[in-house]
Amino acid sequence: MTNELALLLWSLPVYGLYLGAQSLIYRWHYGVLYAQTARDTPGPESAMLGRAERALKNYLETWPAYIILALVAHLAAPGDALVYWGAIVWLVGRLIYLPLYVFGVYMVRSLVWLVATAGLGMMFYGVLF
Repeated sequence: MTNELALLLWSLPVYGLYLGAQSLIYRWHYGVLYAQTARDTPGPESAMLGRAERALKNYLETWPAYIILALVAHLAAPGDALVYWGAIVWLVGRLIYLPLYVFGVYMVRSLVWLVATAGLGMMFYGVLF
Protein backbone atom coordinates (compact mmCIF):
# COMPACT_ATOMS: atom_id res chain seq x y z
CA MET A 1 0.00 0.00 0.00
CA THR A 2 1.35 3.43 -0.91
CA ASN A 3 1.78 6.20 1.64
CA GLU A 4 -1.03 8.11 -0.03
CA LEU A 5 -3.47 5.25 0.42
CA ALA A 6 -2.31 4.58 3.98
CA LEU A 7 -2.85 8.21 4.94
CA LEU A 8 -6.20 8.18 3.17
CA LEU A 9 -7.16 5.16 5.22
CA TRP A 10 -6.14 7.00 8.41
CA SER A 11 -8.52 9.82 7.52
CA LEU A 12 -11.38 7.43 8.24
CA PRO A 13 -10.64 7.09 11.99
CA VAL A 14 -10.28 10.88 12.14
CA TYR A 15 -13.78 11.11 10.64
CA GLY A 16 -14.88 8.64 13.30
CA LEU A 17 -13.53 10.94 16.00
CA TYR A 18 -15.53 13.88 14.63
CA LEU A 19 -18.68 11.80 14.29
CA GLY A 20 -18.17 10.17 17.66
CA ALA A 21 -17.61 13.50 19.41
CA GLN A 22 -20.80 14.95 17.95
CA SER A 23 -22.77 11.81 18.73
CA LEU A 24 -21.53 11.47 22.30
CA ILE A 25 -22.11 15.14 23.10
CA TYR A 26 -25.59 14.86 21.56
CA ARG A 27 -26.49 11.90 23.74
CA TRP A 28 -24.93 13.53 26.79
CA HIS A 29 -26.99 16.67 26.22
CA TYR A 30 -30.35 15.15 25.21
CA GLY A 31 -30.12 11.64 26.62
CA VAL A 32 -30.22 8.27 24.92
CA LEU A 33 -34.01 8.05 24.86
CA TYR A 34 -34.41 11.32 22.95
CA ALA A 35 -31.66 10.29 20.52
CA GLN A 36 -33.76 7.23 19.62
CA THR A 37 -36.80 9.29 18.64
CA ALA A 38 -37.57 10.83 15.24
CA ARG A 39 -36.51 14.23 16.71
CA ASP A 40 -39.43 16.04 15.08
CA THR A 41 -39.33 18.70 17.77
CA PRO A 42 -35.76 19.84 18.36
CA GLY A 43 -34.76 20.56 21.90
CA PRO A 44 -32.58 23.40 23.13
CA GLU A 45 -29.05 23.22 21.80
CA SER A 46 -25.98 23.55 23.96
CA ALA A 47 -22.98 25.58 22.85
CA MET A 48 -20.70 22.54 22.94
CA LEU A 49 -23.11 20.44 20.88
CA GLY A 50 -23.41 23.21 18.31
CA ARG A 51 -19.63 23.46 18.05
CA ALA A 52 -19.30 19.66 17.68
CA GLU A 53 -21.89 19.66 14.88
CA ARG A 54 -20.15 22.56 13.10
CA ALA A 55 -16.77 20.85 13.49
CA LEU A 56 -18.17 17.69 11.89
CA LYS A 57 -19.68 19.74 9.07
CA ASN A 58 -16.36 21.50 8.56
CA TYR A 59 -14.53 18.17 8.37
CA LEU A 60 -17.01 16.91 5.81
CA GLU A 61 -16.42 20.06 3.72
CA THR A 62 -12.66 19.44 3.42
CA TRP A 63 -12.54 15.64 3.47
CA PRO A 64 -13.63 15.19 -0.19
CA ALA A 65 -10.78 17.43 -1.34
CA TYR A 66 -8.36 15.35 0.73
CA ILE A 67 -9.74 12.10 -0.70
CA ILE A 68 -9.45 13.35 -4.28
CA LEU A 69 -5.93 14.67 -3.79
CA ALA A 70 -4.76 11.46 -2.11
CA LEU A 71 -6.24 9.28 -4.86
CA VAL A 72 -4.86 11.44 -7.68
CA ALA A 73 -1.44 11.45 -5.99
CA HIS A 74 -1.58 7.68 -5.65
CA LEU A 75 -2.42 7.26 -9.32
CA ALA A 76 -0.22 9.99 -10.78
CA ALA A 77 2.96 10.19 -8.74
CA PRO A 78 3.06 7.94 -5.68
CA GLY A 79 5.79 8.75 -3.21
CA ASP A 80 5.90 12.53 -3.70
CA ALA A 81 7.32 14.06 -0.51
CA LEU A 82 5.25 17.25 -0.74
CA VAL A 83 2.03 15.25 -1.06
CA TYR A 84 3.06 13.02 1.84
CA TRP A 85 3.87 15.89 4.19
CA GLY A 86 0.83 17.84 3.05
CA ALA A 87 -1.36 14.86 3.92
CA ILE A 88 0.26 14.55 7.34
CA VAL A 89 -0.18 18.29 7.97
CA TRP A 90 -3.87 18.00 7.05
CA LEU A 91 -4.45 14.90 9.21
CA VAL A 92 -2.64 16.25 12.27
CA GLY A 93 -4.28 19.65 11.82
CA ARG A 94 -7.71 18.03 11.72
CA LEU A 95 -6.92 16.00 14.86
CA ILE A 96 -5.87 19.14 16.73
CA TYR A 97 -8.79 21.16 15.34
CA LEU A 98 -11.56 19.00 16.83
CA PRO A 99 -10.93 19.58 20.55
CA LEU A 100 -10.08 23.22 19.92
CA TYR A 101 -13.43 23.74 18.21
CA VAL A 102 -15.49 21.68 20.65
CA PHE A 103 -14.06 23.50 23.67
CA GLY A 104 -14.36 26.91 22.01
CA VAL A 105 -10.69 27.89 21.91
CA TYR A 106 -10.61 31.30 20.29
CA MET A 107 -8.24 32.19 17.42
CA VAL A 108 -5.96 29.15 17.82
CA ARG A 109 -8.65 27.00 16.23
CA SER A 110 -8.69 29.23 13.15
CA LEU A 111 -4.91 29.11 12.92
CA VAL A 112 -4.96 25.30 13.08
CA TRP A 113 -7.65 25.23 10.38
CA LEU A 114 -5.42 27.43 8.21
CA VAL A 115 -2.45 25.11 8.72
CA ALA A 116 -4.57 22.05 7.85
CA THR A 117 -5.83 23.80 4.72
CA ALA A 118 -2.23 24.63 3.82
CA GLY A 119 -1.64 20.86 3.93
CA LEU A 120 -4.27 20.47 1.20
CA GLY A 121 -2.49 23.20 -0.74
CA MET A 122 0.79 21.31 -0.39
CA MET A 123 -0.85 18.18 -1.70
CA PHE A 124 -2.39 20.07 -4.63
CA TYR A 125 0.96 21.61 -5.53
CA GLY A 126 2.70 18.23 -5.20
CA VAL A 127 0.18 16.61 -7.52
CA LEU A 128 0.46 19.35 -10.14
CA PHE A 129 4.22 19.73 -10.15
